[in-house]
Amino acid sequence: MDTAKPTRISPATISPPTISPLDPAATTPFYRQIYDRFRDAIASGVLKPGDRIPSARALTQELGLARGTIEAAYSLLAAEGYIQARGQAGTIVTPDLKPRMPVIPPRPPSDSGLASTSFRPDSILPFQMGLPALDAFPRKVWARLGARCVRAIQPSSMAHPAIYGLPALRSQIAAYLRVSRGINCAPSQVFVTSGYRHTIELIAHALLKAGDRVWLENPGYPPTRELFGYMQIAGVAVPVDQDGMIVSDGIKLAPRALAAVVTPAHQSPLCVSLSLPRRLALLDWARRNKAWIIEDDYDGEYRYVSRPLPALKSLDREDRVLYAGTFSKVLFPSLRLAYLVAPEPQIERFEEISQAFAGSSPELTQTIVTTFIREGHFARHIQRMRKLYAERRDATAAGLESVLGQHMEVGSPPGGMHLILRLRGRQSDRRLVARMGEVGLYGEALSDWMMDRHKASALLLNFTNIDSRKTAENLGKRILKLL
Repeated sequence: MDTAKPTRISPATISPPTISPLDPAATTPFYRQIYDRFRDAIASGVLKPGDRIPSARALTQELGLARGTIEAAYSLLAAEGYIQARGQAGTIVTPDLKPRMPVIPPRPPSDSGLASTSFRPDSILPFQMGLPALDAFPRKVWARLGARCVRAIQPSSMAHPAIYGLPALRSQIAAYLRVSRGINCAPSQVFVTSGYRHTIELIAHALLKAGDRVWLENPGYPPTRELFGYMQIAGVAVPVDQDGMIVSDGIKLAPRALAAVVTPAHQSPLCVSLSLPRRLALLDWARRNKAWIIEDDYDGEYRYVSRPLPALKSLDREDRVLYAGTFSKVLFPSLRLAYLVAPEPQIERFEEISQAFAGSSPELTQTIVTTFIREGHFARHIQRMRKLYAERRDATAAGLESVLGQHMEVGSPPGGMHLILRLRGRQSDRRLVARMGEVGLYGEALSDWMMDRHKASALLLNFTNIDSRKTAENLGKRILKLL
């Protein structure tokens, strides 16, 4: 007997809006309508080779028809090679069956001028931004902890998850931030979210409204301006130099803005740090104008020339800073787990918004992360990755420099997870990124991170998954052929 377990497709999933429902008034008999429904679903790619379809008995009950009607449709589908019966394993779409109609293509890019929120693929490509060293993650430890947490599940853990986050995880995050980032916060200030986008949405609903203005770093993380744009909150492009966001320019451009989004530890994407005078100036502006500072500390743990810098939040004495952290960079992105530290006077407001939108993460995932932190694995993992990333940064920079040095200036920032390769001459970073994508390489164009007409031509390449200088050289040769 075939021991494979094809994906089960419930009756509800085989009749999307694009497939016509059964029509009792039609001249076509029911068995033929059912046949047409399955055939079209298979041909269009809605049902894929190897997918399991409902049994004749299940579909009989679902549609309220005679068993013979369903069996007649299934017999015709089997005779034409669309489906195969596998005994106790059920009936499946014929493996290796090629669709006779093209699958519906993805939607074209929006004309709104905003970047796509899912601008990073769900793949693992060389130089892919946003990915930690997945090859070095302690998967065996994670699997052991996960199995233990699953065995310990009680009925109370199977109900709806806590809206603000698992209490034990909130406590662990608060303790970690106090020690590692210098942030003195209570567990009640910590709100667990499903990612950075959820965090920004939570802040915007709690403290901002349509028509407000927000300072955004320029260049800066594209989804941030997109998210605010969809909420009709105006992003004000504030330039960044070697000391981070130029606060004086922000005051000139929009002195009454209600918030500023900054990445003080490693500016995204330039990797410079916000200087102490700028930090104090930003805090002073927020205090005087009763504005909010959103500190996105996405990879503050990873600094290679000195100890990690303290968080901006650690200098906040007026409760104007909202601290946003994530587990995507220090663990792995598919966790979909992040957190927000809200100012103490705003706890009740954030609780109200959290209750309204209820975007909780799965409790089992939160439980595993809690155990991972509590038993010391989290701190050890960060220490190991900090050492590994320093080595991979140097090896990748050296390998790319040896091959591409005549065409690009390879920068090696003091922290973060990516390199910046500034193109010499009049080369287009966007065009080069597109060519790289065609040959299976990943890169992001710095010009896509800019909010104005000033376009700085450079590549952003992640180094965390590049295992050696030799690998970097070989990849650099592939890029060289595209120039």
